[in-house]
Amino acid sequence: MKLGLALMLAMSTAMAHDYQVGELKIAHPWTRATAPAAKMGGVFLSVNNLGTEGDTLLKAESEVAEATELHQMEMVDGVMKMRQVPSIVVPAKGELKLAPGGLHIMLINLKQALKEGEKIPLKLTFAKAGVVEVKVRVEAMGSKGVAPGEKH
Repeated sequence: MKLGLALMLAMSTAMAHDYQVGELKIAHPWTRATAPAAKMGGVFLSVNNLGTEGDTLLKAESEVAEATELHQMEMVDGVMKMRQVPSIVVPAKGELKLAPGGLHIMLINLKQALKEGEKIPLKLTFAKAGVVEVKVRVEAMGSKGVAPGEKH
C-alpha cells in the first residue's frame, strides 16, 4: 500500500508542470489539440501572485505560431466577441486565470497541428518578474482543462 501511494505521488509530481518567476507561480499551461488545417489555438493557465505588488503580463511568444497575442473574449449584446488586449494585470496577492471564454493567449497562424500529448514552448514576459519559459501541455480537442486541485 505504501509503495503504491509513493508511486502515485511520484507520478503526480512528475506530471505537474508549474513554474515560478519572481513572486509569480504559473500553474498548468495548456492548450487543445487542433485539426491539421487549423490556423489558431488558445493557451490557458493560471498565475498566482505571492507578492504584495501587482504585476502585468506584457506579452507571450511561441515558435509554433507566426504570432502570439493576449486576448479577451466577452459577451457583447448576446454575441461572443474576441479582441486583442495590450497587457493583462496580475493582482497583488491575487490570481489571474486565463481560461476558455475569457482572457487567453492566442496562437495565430500555427506552423503545424497541435497534437495531444505534446508540450509546446511558450515564453511569458512580465513587467516586474521578467521572462519565464514554460511548456504548454496539448490536451484533447474538447478538453476543458484541469479540475481545481488536480495536477497534470
